[in-house]
Amino acid sequence: MSERNTVDYSSYLQLDRILSGQQTLSTKSGKPAHDEMLFIVIHQVYELWFKQILHELDDVLTMFRKNYVDEKNIGIANSRLSRIIEIQKVLIDQIRILETMTSLDFLEFRDFLTSASGFQSFQFRLIEIKLGLKQNNRISYNNQEYFHTFTDEQRIELLKAEQSLSLFEAVEKWLERTPFLRFEYFDFTKFYQEVVIKMLMEERNLIIKNQSLTETAKNMRLQMLDDNEEHFQSIFDEKYHAKLIATGDRRLTRKASLAALFIHLYRDQPILHLPYQFLEHLLDIDELFTTWRYRHSLMVLRMIGKRIGTGGSSGYEYLKTTAEKHKIFSDLFDLSTFLIPRSKLPELPSDFLRNLGFFIRRNKYF
Repeated sequence: MSERNTVDYSSYLQLDRILSGQQTLSTKSGKPAHDEMLFIVIHQVYELWFKQILHELDDVLTMFRKNYVDEKNIGIANSRLSRIIEIQKVLIDQIRILETMTSLDFLEFRDFLTSASGFQSFQFRLIEIKLGLKQNNRISYNNQEYFHTFTDEQRIELLKAEQSLSLFEAVEKWLERTPFLRFEYFDFTKFYQEVVIKMLMEERNLIIKNQSLTETAKNMRLQMLDDNEEHFQSIFDEKYHAKLIATGDRRLTRKASLAALFIHLYRDQPILHLPYQFLEHLLDIDELFTTWRYRHSLMVLRMIGKRIGTGGSSGYEYLKTTAEKHKIFSDLFDLSTFLIPRSKLPELPSDFLRNLGFFIRRNKYF
């Protein structure tokens, strides 16, 4: 009988190995804590989901690290990212299961964890790096480098991942290759700037002529409009955008930002629909990891209050800060600042529109 015919459910899934991996330290000490089993299982399941996320993420990276992205691969990449998104929703829901354990239940075995901490999840650090979180953007953990808790072999792999092109960097290069920002006699940036300037002037005149507003209210709204105009300078002014990158207020290059804006504004064009979905998936992933971190921080606050976390971290405060600071695709979130109504969009030339349809003869996407 061939080996293929002898594989059964248990051996294929290696259940003996998986189900024998829940060794509760409280039981070994002679004082079994019932909820320690739940704690172990939840975190083991997290690691299995992290492994699947890395599997999907590596496939997308393989596509986007090339000098071109085949048109058909955009749809495949969307499927991979969509799967990651669904997994993230499960990660968040698992917190609700963990919260069936009360603070007193946790205290029964917490001391056995000693220096063990979720911060030491090697796979999650890999996910962060491959998505595009840079070391200098990380919140310091106990005033030490994030990789100090890992083995030498793991450190080498983490540093190797840092030196490789992340998804953020690969997407940035992909956006910079967008061929539609300037097409013969159509210059998107020029047309867009003209429309925005006209729109802002109309808004200013409406405020000034609005007799129902007090002078204080007018001045407040005009100041808000001034602030809005300054935001637009990061799109119009290349030097201003470079300054924002230097200060860390922007990450995407101006060219990549313009391309992402173009895709958002003209998302209804057939050839731009999949790229738009792809960018939206990146936002979803960033948002869901932020949500997961924040829900995790609230759970920790509920469990241990303001105590020092396992592993010696500041617990709740550290987790809450990472939720706020460890976003990766913030520039894509900021695009909403620059959107204008469809009715005010620059009208695209008919020849240009034909090239945005499925009639375009290309075998390479951006």
